[in-house]
Amino acid sequence: MNMGKRKSTAALDIHLLREGIIESKHHAEVVVCDQRGRVLSTAGNVETSYFVRSALKPFQALAVTTTGTMGQFELSDRDLAIVCGSHQGNLDQVRQVFNVLWRCDVDPSLLKCPIPKGSSSPLQHTCSGKHAGMLAVCQQCNWPLQTYHQNRHPLQQLILAKLAEMLQMPAAEFIAARDDCGVPTYCMELAQMAALYAKLAAGDNLDLERIVRAMTHHPTLVSGAEHFDTDLMDLTAGEIVSKSGAEGIQCIGRVSEGMGLAIKVKDGAKRAKYAAAIHVLKELGWITPTVADTLAEQYLILSNCKRLEVLGELSMI
Repeated sequence: MNMGKRKSTAALDIHLLREGIIESKHHAEVVVCDQRGRVLSTAGNVETSYFVRSALKPFQALAVTTTGTMGQFELSDRDLAIVCGSHQGNLDQVRQVFNVLWRCDVDPSLLKCPIPKGSSSPLQHTCSGKHAGMLAVCQQCNWPLQTYHQNRHPLQQLILAKLAEMLQMPAAEFIAARDDCGVPTYCMELAQMAALYAKLAAGDNLDLERIVRAMTHHPTLVSGAEHFDTDLMDLTAGEIVSKSGAEGIQCIGRVSEGMGLAIKVKDGAKRAKYAAAIHVLKELGWITPTVADTLAEQYLILSNCKRLEVLGELSMI
């Protein structure tokens, strides 16, 4: 995707204040794109490349929605939501992952995601839903199950082809690396991440629309109670689709309006990306003041003596 050269603008500054005195500082880069990949507004250098991490999951889920896997195994929107999610390993979420595997007759021992520390099964890993969806596709397409996580596997090549098509760039140009859960993730410009989420939210592709519906109708399966993605989608009642990624990545789409937002906190701080997201969503008018205040109480006020503040604004292109 050729979006042309963009000038670097000032990044957002996020300060942790202890009784009004700055204790720590973070910096966030932000970009807003439309579904054609045109950059609408920025803060920071949006051409810098970062790993998209778990914010890639809704697009990895395209392998599930485009191969007949949903219909073949009678998977529901709840199943699709857990495939897109980074869950907390609670009983309801783990049961949903197991349901995906049970319906496609795959043993959980084939999951390649690690067993979390203090847990007893890979089903409890935050990415187990994604892995279960990948195994379901392999079962549907009669592809090898043991090696589904490897870059050259037909499943991973299918996912890469979907990304290449959406971003209109050759698959060979993508830089891949192994994510913490064991499957490939990709390094891309922040503007490309925003463009992907604009396409996700545009409402003109049936497969993407089904993914959005699953995520927004079942937000507790995407993350969990009192977690940012779940809270944001719950409070906005289907108007926003949101997915976090590790190391300070946050991606958001405005449903049916074909606009996407991508955030990267340079030092990878989770608390700072949520603060930046609330600030930018309020500035863009994508959330109401009431929603912004509710999220601020949860994610900006950290304790009686600590809170986060965000300084700066988006520059229009």
